[in-house]
Amino acid sequence: MTVPFIDLGRVMAPFSEDMKAAALRVLGHRQFILGKEVEAFEAACSQALDGHHVIGMSSGTDALLAGLMALGVGHGDRVVTTPFSFFATAGTISRLGAVPVFCDIEPVNFGLDPQKVALTERRGVKAIVPVHLYGHVMDMTSLIAAMPGIPILEDAAQAIGARDAFGRVAGELTAAAAWSFFPTKNLGAAGDAGMASTKDPAMADLLRMIRTHGQTAQYAHRLVGGNFRLDALQAAILGAGLPHLNTMNATRRVNARRYEERIRARGIDADRVVLPQIHEGHSVHQYVVRVKRGRRDLVQSSMKAKGVGTMVYYPIPFHLQECFANLGYRKGDFPEAELAAHEVLALPVFPGLTESEHNEVVDALVAALA
Repeated sequence: MTVPFIDLGRVMAPFSEDMKAAALRVLGHRQFILGKEVEAFEAACSQALDGHHVIGMSSGTDALLAGLMALGVGHGDRVVTTPFSFFATAGTISRLGAVPVFCDIEPVNFGLDPQKVALTERRGVKAIVPVHLYGHVMDMTSLIAAMPGIPILEDAAQAIGARDAFGRVAGELTAAAAWSFFPTKNLGAAGDAGMASTKDPAMADLLRMIRTHGQTAQYAHRLVGGNFRLDALQAAILGAGLPHLNTMNATRRVNARRYEERIRARGIDADRVVLPQIHEGHSVHQYVVRVKRGRRDLVQSSMKAKGVGTMVYYPIPFHLQECFANLGYRKGDFPEAELAAHEVLALPVFPGLTESEHNEVVDALVAALA
């Protein structure tokens, strides 16, 4: 049996007709940029995020970029972040002429380690950008205490619908959060889309201004922003999927817990595979195991040969990327991030995964570890 890593047809099946109707509605009224579709989606997301202000953006990357601009990050500023994430986390910092300052991760949930942040030179630090990787919202209290007074922009691209252990959404305790609706996210658009959120109304106004070239009135610009607007078509399509988000996330958690039960029942212990910790607020954007003993690549190849799709998020930490060589980091500087890059393996966990497919994944994993 062939098991895809993700099947968007199955993921979106429960609301595919609503998506089609939404797209036709936009094609009918032809208000393609911002407008009522975007406003309605922002309002619905605001409710889902406990009343935070929501600003639709053209992508998760642009939401990060706009958030950094709103915090005044510019040339020469230092921004503390993780070396283990999707490239946009560090790439947006560099795009503004700022300097990414990497701190190592903690090994359980792959989040920025507050203890490492606390040891970082504070001079010149303009902001901190932590990442809620794979759908786990890290506890921000410890990070805030690690470098008090420094504004935090949370990269919540993988955490839509997720909450931390205290029931808080991303952005509850910090300046702002950035989110992605890339098609394979838990809530996916039909292309690139994203949003920013904040509890601060002044920050929300600034983000809205930045997303439209810093414009305050037609052809009047208070500052230099960008073209970061969310298309009405994407907003309408996302609005069709949003009511199903909690159900889809719950299904992901069920799939994750089945993995844990079945893998442990097959006698696979933590010396060979470390399983993720899934709690009720985890959105399980990815179900990522750690394959020990340096066998990750062999296990992935074996599973591929059996028709089971897997992915590695992410194989090369930022400090070892060619584009960041000028920062002067070396192999060994961030051992936890480097070890994670050699061990992580994401298994299929999408809504619509059948029980027989689930069993096939476990069988393939167990056989590869034998």
